[in-house]
Amino acid sequence: MAPKNQARDNREARERLRLYQARQGLHERQRRRRVRDDVVGVGVLVLVAALATGSQLAFAGSRGADHARATATATASASPTPSASATAGNTGEVPSKDIADGRTWTGTLTLNDDVELGIELDGERAPQAASVEIDLIRKQFYQGTTCHRLADSSDFRFLQCGSANGDGTGDAGFEYGPLENVPSDGEYAAGTLAIARGASPYSQSTQFFIVYGDTTLDGSSGGYTVVGKVTSGLDDLESEITSKGITSPGADGTGEPKVATTITGATIREGD
Repeated sequence: MAPKNQARDNREARERLRLYQARQGLHERQRRRRVRDDVVGVGVLVLVAALATGSQLAFAGSRGADHARATATATASASPTPSASATAGNTGEVPSKDIADGRTWTGTLTLNDDVELGIELDGERAPQAASVEIDLIRKQFYQGTTCHRLADSSDFRFLQCGSANGDGTGDAGFEYGPLENVPSDGEYAAGTLAIARGASPYSQSTQFFIVYGDTTLDGSSGGYTVVGKVTSGLDDLESEITSKGITSPGADGTGEPKVATTITGATIREGD
């Protein structure tokens, strides 16, 4: 039998996913209704015009790191043991990449109620990933999820967040690709916001990682989508959370942060 806290967390994760999928279904029904109404409206206008005119209608270790880290290749993966998808393609109902509209989006990400990060999403260079993040934030998917994985080596510094189950597993019912805006040199500067994934480039879903110190990641499997950046609050993130260290580091040097970290708020809006 699962411990009481674990059972509660599992129930909360299932309920969060259920609510997200319900909101997603509502948005889809509203979209279809708008499309239907638009089609009907156009049909009426065309018919009126015709009658009036009689016209004919026409994944990862840090580059150069030791053998143990290179062998582990755990990277900022979307799951502890990533596996390749059977086919390269989106699965499930992936939010439209048109949501981001090629624009810059700004907002906030709040951790543990008192660490507020300013964020910026790049809808031009990473339209699909930015659209997914915008949709998830708007539907409050991240509210109450955890940041379950921390890397704090000298050249390998990120905090990974956003899994539906809080332990690196679970998603919002979809996985997507392709990879976008990937650094060609494998260098992810401090402040980078990137999308976590498993072995397949089409295994991106809800997880992302915050690079809080210049980090080098192995690009041999394709690298990671850079969806945006943190514009403020990195100092608070480090002083309050990341500097406190890791509980039981794994072979790749990453592990659960000693300071339990929960996303307590997220906002997004179209940039000025």
